[in-house]
Formats: sequence, structure tokens, C-alpha cells
Amino acid sequence: MTSQPSPLLDLPGAVAGDGIDAGVAAHYGSLYGEQKALAAGEGFVDLSHRDVFRVSGPERLTWLHSLTTQYFENLAPGVWVQALVLSPQGHVEHAFAGVDDGEAFTAHTEPGRAAALVTFLERMKFMTRVEVGEVDDVAAMWRPPVVEVRGAPAPSLETTGRYDLVPRDQLAAYADAAGPAAGLWAFEALRIERGEPRFGVDTDERTIPNEVGWLQGEAPWAAVHLDKGCYRGQETVARVHNLGRPPRRLTLLHLDGSENRLPAPGTAITVQSGLAKPVGAMGSSARHHELGPIGLALLKRNTATDAALEVDGLPAAQETIVDPDVGKHFRPTR
Repeated sequence: MTSQPSPLLDLPGAVAGDGIDAGVAAHYGSLYGEQKALAAGEGFVDLSHRDVFRVSGPERLTWLHSLTTQYFENLAPGVWVQALVLSPQGHVEHAFAGVDDGEAFTAHTEPGRAAALVTFLERMKFMTRVEVGEVDDVAAMWRPPVVEVRGAPAPSLETTGRYDLVPRDQLAAYADAAGPAAGLWAFEALRIERGEPRFGVDTDERTIPNEVGWLQGEAPWAAVHLDKGCYRGQETVARVHNLGRPPRRLTLLHLDGSENRLPAPGTAITVQSGLAKPVGAMGSSARHHELGPIGLALLKRNTATDAALEVDGLPAAQETIVDPDVGKHFRPTR
């Protein structure tokens, strides 16, 4: 796990984050200004608190192909992909994004998550010619996509931004070249607006990929390739995809902004003027420069898509992300 705070906390106005996001800047003094700059395709976000690991060896891509939800065979150098490791029941156990350079595959995952992932991968090596380990000499950074004036670019991971892996001793030079810096609060607000789930915050130990829009064709950040098989948990993914009706569905919530607070992850969600029995749980939330307070939530599939909800005393309106019925599983691109 990366333990040292980012040197970019020395930039003017930097205010450190907290919890799992400690060690990088939550903001640099202008939450909405930083969001607007990112939305305009300018600046970068420091994600150097995220764990990084590397897989090397001549059989690394076929090996990762067999273990994960992503199509790794013949992966071209420089192409970023997202991937999951599932339990035998199809629950998401690990999530990561990475890139191959022709000699090794390097990826980042949530803070504190790499050790367990590397331990799992080590157990699965058997006689495969691969080497796996955490690395602390490179850090993850994020840059927004270039804004297209004459139409949106073709769907890909880079339409939601570009990750960079930067040597830690070059972070200051990277910031000088890629600035202005934007904090994690701005990054999170735009991520939530997109409907992009964050592993471990918008998911729990019961989450299957179908519930959160991680399947191929549903979103640019898809982590499950539907044209491959023979990975752990595939049966659950295929069954729910073919039959529809996932147990829960990821939803964008538009929260009442009359109170200056946001609900904590895990807070129970109920239907207004209905039974007190929860219909879901809150994930991440943020203050968006145009939409106001927003958040992601996992709701029971049979919760009416037009039901008025309440979370921690705050009224909340729904915007569908994952469709509860057969057919389209992800909202159309806006």
C-alpha cells in the first residue's frame, strides 16, 4: 500500500483528503472552478494514493485472460483496460485498471487493495511464467478527455479521461506540464455524474457486475468482456445478462440541497411516505457544479424507477443508470 503523502500536497491551496483518500488533495481551494476546468478538458487529478501492482513474464496476458473478466489475449501495448476478479458466485472481489507496455502489465487499484489482489494472483500462478508484485515507484494520475467541439468521440475508456502512470520522482514535473491541478472532490463529482461506480464505495461484497453497468457495451469503463469465457464467476454474469433483472441496480440520485450535508456511504435509503424498510444503500456522493448534490446508490431491482426516495432525511430523485428490466442495462449516453 502507498503510505507516503503526495508531494503535490505542497502545491498552493492544497487541502488533504481524508479516509481512504488521505495522502492526496481533496481540493486546491476552488471546488467548482476545478470541476469546470476538468469538464473543459483542462488539468489533471492526483491519484497517487492508489495502490499499483505489476505483472511481468511472457505468459502474463494469457494468464490474466484466464483469471479475470477482461479480454487480455493479444492486448496491444499502450491500450488501457479495466478488469475484475470475481468470486465463484460472481461477486466482485477485485477491480483494477492498467496498461501493458510490451514487457509488463502495470495497473492501479483502490488504496489498500493491492496486497490482497497480489496474494490471490500469487496463489493462481502454478507453473505459469509470470511474476507479480506491488510497486511503489510509479503513481496513477488522471487527465480529462479532450472536449470534442464537433461531436463526441467513439466510446472507449479514454472518453471518460486518461490515466497516466508517472514515476514518483517526476510528479512535480508532471504537475508543471499537465496543470492546473484539480482535487479528488472535483474528480469524484464528475465520476458520479457519469454514473461510473467506484469499487468498495459504490459496491459491496454482494455486488455482481450486472448491477453496476460493468458489462461490455454498457459504458466506456466496462470491465467485463462478453466474448470470452472460462473465468471464475462467469456463469452468474452470463445468466443475469441473458435473463435480465439483476437483483439490484445502480442509480444516480439527485439529492435535496437545502441542507449543507451529504449522506455517508452505506446509509439506508427508503421510499418517501412508504414503509420504513430500506430499498437500498447510499454509495458515493458529491457536490456538482451544475447538478448540485448528487450520489450513486444500489437499489433493489423492484424499486419503482419514479419513486421519490429519502436518505438520511434528505429527499432524493432518481435518474436510471442500470435498467431493472430485460433489454438495455445501461442508460443512453447523454
